[in-house]
Amino acid sequence: MLIVTKMKQEIETTVEIPDGIQVTGKNDLTVKGPKGELKRTFNFPGVQVVAGSKEIVISAKKATKREKKIIYTYAAHLRNMMKGVQEPWVYKLKVCASHFPMNVSMSGKDFIVKNFLGEKVPRKFTIKEGVTVKVDGKDVIVESIDKELAGNTASEIELITTIRGRDLRVFQDGIYITEKAGKPIK
Repeated sequence: MLIVTKMKQEIETTVEIPDGIQVTGKNDLTVKGPKGELKRTFNFPGVQVVAGSKEIVISAKKATKREKKIIYTYAAHLRNMMKGVQEPWVYKLKVCASHFPMNVSMSGKDFIVKNFLGEKVPRKFTIKEGVTVKVDGKDVIVESIDKELAGNTASEIELITTIRGRDLRVFQDGIYITEKAGKPIK
């Protein structure tokens, strides 16, 4: 008979705070920088997140594999937050229309796609707070200090032009993401 025991250990990692950024709180962190302010709650049992003056300490006393994964995920989220308040996250999309001339515009907080595949009713999507969307001809630029908001908005804009009931090899019209946070998609 084989007995397997879990090895619980104390795990601690630190994330450095760059100059010009303030991080305050314990488990409910606020990151302030030149471009804005982000708030996030890090609430997982047994994992503590404490902000100091020069670094953020993420630790767990009796950590298993799950807590280890959570610790490194929290560290990645914090690095993304600190990078976002310094320089906004930018997603670029391209409008592709071969069959019908598609019109894309912003009206207040609504993103509107007219004449998609010859449809008479325009498709609309309401942009969330904290995200700016610019339409420049065939290019759409999504910008936000929160990486998740920018990515979700870009994917929603891409999904607004989903084609159903037609051959996707022929009908390739739509709005497609070409750059994710500065990394071009091949």
